[in-house]
Amino acid sequence: MVNLNRTTVYLNPKVHRALKVKAATTDSSISQLVNRAVLEALREDVIDLEAFQKRAKESARPLEKVLAELKQDGQL
Repeated sequence: MVNLNRTTVYLNPKVHRALKVKAATTDSSISQLVNRAVLEALREDVIDLEAFQKRAKESARPLEKVLAELKQDGQL
């Protein structure tokens, strides 16, 4: 059996209700759904960090310059 930690999460009542319904209709527990959602968010963070590291050496363009170019092109 997997070692699990117990925690308390405070949810909006409507979100909690939706989560309970989803758990019942997917034959999952609320804990399973929350674990899956948290893991998915962490996977997205990994992807974002990898993309950031790949682009870290690229030069940055100041927002002011980008806005000035858009204004010059008549887009702003």
